[in-house]
Amino acid sequence: MATKDKLISHVMEDEPVGSRNKVTVVGVGMVGMASAISILLKDLCDELALVDVMEDKLKGEAMDLQHGSLFLKTHKIVADKDYSVTAGSRVVVVTAGARQQEGESRLNLVQRNVNIFKFIIPNIVKYSPDCIIMVVSNPVDILTYVAWKLSGLPRHRVIGSGTNLDSARFRHLMGEKLKLHPDSCHGWIIGEHGDSSVAVWSGVNVAGVSLQKLNPEMGTDKDEDDWKSVHKMVVDSAYEVIKLKGYTSWAIGMSVADLVETITKNLHRVHPVSTLVKGMHGVKEDVFLSVPCVLGNSGLTDVINMTLKSDEEAQLVNSAETLWGVQKELTL
Repeated sequence: MATKDKLISHVMEDEPVGSRNKVTVVGVGMVGMASAISILLKDLCDELALVDVMEDKLKGEAMDLQHGSLFLKTHKIVADKDYSVTAGSRVVVVTAGARQQEGESRLNLVQRNVNIFKFIIPNIVKYSPDCIIMVVSNPVDILTYVAWKLSGLPRHRVIGSGTNLDSARFRHLMGEKLKLHPDSCHGWIIGEHGDSSVAVWSGVNVAGVSLQKLNPEMGTDKDEDDWKSVHKMVVDSAYEVIKLKGYTSWAIGMSVADLVETITKNLHRVHPVSTLVKGMHGVKEDVFLSVPCVLGNSGLTDVINMTLKSDEEAQLVNSAETLWGVQKELTL
């Protein structure tokens, strides 16, 4: 009789219930692993699955995380290049694909990553037909559209991480400028996660006090406080970090975990994430852009109708046209 059988008497007749809160991360590069560790440290899943085509790297990353199991509340961490390992996931985070090189725009990556998605997305849906897909790979807005098309899932279950990170960067910089915690600095970056993003100056506030009311030139070239440079720093920050350390990872990883938390805990929090915006704010094409959305158990359930000023709306339409220009050339 084995030691385990001497130690433990099994009393349940049926098979025990499996994971109820399984999360998969596809791609174990810098962003994938930062997302994985952020999800684990926030205790968001009872099982974590990792998938990648690079088998040695995948096995090594999984072992490294498993060795820390004692310090985590997630006892099951699995990894395989075969997607059957992802079966029954509630949320699947897609970080796989070619990443930005120094000085390269996110839009430049597009066709390389579309081809990778043609393999990934059908496999995700095959094994987790009820999952919510969160796309993180760049250019995130276009690839969220691609994932939506390839998956056949309803639009509320395919979400792009979008400008959740841009807005966090903006609130951090706003906090630095005002010497306040970012949590008390409210401001939204919407549109493309990239060069054509839009800062909604009309909504920037602290404790409900509109900064634009105090400083009507805010965000314009005439502004003595030069708030416009804060938005420019948000747009440039990924390029800056890539130039300095070669890639971005920690902030996007924490941003992903923030979104996963809202979904798995059904928090109904509002996040700027990438969704289908056709028919909103004068957008006419099938484009995915970030707008404030309500997230929960079912995915993306509602969109907040922002009261944008005419110049902000025009910038959003411009953002949509930029993306459509690239998107309409794609071969799916």
